[in-house]
Amino acid sequence: MAQVVSLPFGTGTVQVELPDDAIVIGGGGEGRPRLQPAPDQEQAVRAALASPLGMPRLGELARPGARVLIAFDDCTVASYGPVRRLAIEAMVKELTAAGVREDDIHLVCANALHRKWRRQELASVLGEELVERFGPRLTCHDAEAPEDLAYLGTSESGYDVEVHRLVAEADITCYVNAGYHLGFNGGWKSIVVGLSTWRSIRWTHHPDGMSMSVHDNRMHRVLTEMGHHLRQRVGKPIFKVETLLANPYQVAHVFAGDVDETRRTAIEVMASLFPPRRAEAPARVDVLVYGVPAWSPYASFARMNPILTLVSSALGYLGGYIEALGKPGCSVVLATPCPEEWDMVHHPAYKEVWDRVLPATKDPYEIMARFENEFASHRGYIESYRFGYAYHPVHALLATHPLKRLRHAGRVFVAGAEDPAVPRHLGFVPTRTVEEAIAEARRLHGPDATVACVARFPGM
Repeated sequence: MAQVVSLPFGTGTVQVELPDDAIVIGGGGEGRPRLQPAPDQEQAVRAALASPLGMPRLGELARPGARVLIAFDDCTVASYGPVRRLAIEAMVKELTAAGVREDDIHLVCANALHRKWRRQELASVLGEELVERFGPRLTCHDAEAPEDLAYLGTSESGYDVEVHRLVAEADITCYVNAGYHLGFNGGWKSIVVGLSTWRSIRWTHHPDGMSMSVHDNRMHRVLTEMGHHLRQRVGKPIFKVETLLANPYQVAHVFAGDVDETRRTAIEVMASLFPPRRAEAPARVDVLVYGVPAWSPYASFARMNPILTLVSSALGYLGGYIEALGKPGCSVVLATPCPEEWDMVHHPAYKEVWDRVLPATKDPYEIMARFENEFASHRGYIESYRFGYAYHPVHALLATHPLKRLRHAGRVFVAGAEDPAVPRHLGFVPTRTVEEAIAEARRLHGPDATVACVARFPGM
């Protein structure tokens, strides 16, 4: 008897009939244990600030006349509740009670190579009152403004550390992390990526560098080394707020204090919820099926495009199961309409990558070797990043990195594409339905081919 599951499909869902022997992961609504919302979000923030981990309270670190930087996650972090505002307001209150002038407190959005954000967009996560109150002392990071950057040399392994100048100049640096996506966010990444430049970011943002693993995250090993070098060079307190969300609007846990201690505590909680992905199926399978929603952190207040849909989200954010559960040479079936739309205000470089780079090569290692210098220094795109609302041009190349999963997957089927030419542009195979794609995959792998379907992803 066929199993019927509902999969994400663009802005909606699609009902899919799976073979009766298919393994369904996260289906039926039972899922895994979920974090419960804190009864009072404001109280959760205050309690964390009152009992920081591994360092004194913020008010004990502050002195009259101190200059303070408070940085915070940008709008790509899918945290839509008040946690940024609550944390900033509580920290400002504690700092001013210790004698710090509010005029000496600066807020910086840690957008790294992401686009800058309009005032009304920042107000959606900070509140209008805070945006108005800080006025010109609220800014977005500019990774191409030499006057706003400080180069701090290299870490023990030779990683360049370059950050916003206020990290080096402020007497105290505070950072508000607004949520975790598995093990991807938080820790030193917030500062040595969020407030840095391509010169620093390139050490982790390459096809083999990125990791969302909750367990033994290789990316964060590099970031921690860079962070420790930064802390030694700066020689001033760096105070962190880390947030675990129950859902996109409510916090579950808030931790404050030392960067290493707060991440360690947050990861302990995450590890208790998310076992290694390989534990989610009894054996590796021939065919892996999942749906792709019309979602990307890089489409906040913007529109999706085929690279974000089919590569960054489908193979990247959602694609960890390919290597964890799929056999080498497996078939991947993606359910998505993947319309060809382009947001030329926010993603102008993406269109050129689609039109010119991907027809030349779909190997992300070759893409970086051939095109990194050109895009990282493209004057027109950088002008749009600095003085408009465009993503840095090199970000469009970074979005192709998940294509490396094609070294493990033998083929990718795209079920339900509005225009079959869109998946074909990437060498993917369009089909009308998921059922048709599974049938074709079983013709290739054999009638006994094993099938797994991820019906729900963590956090969805």
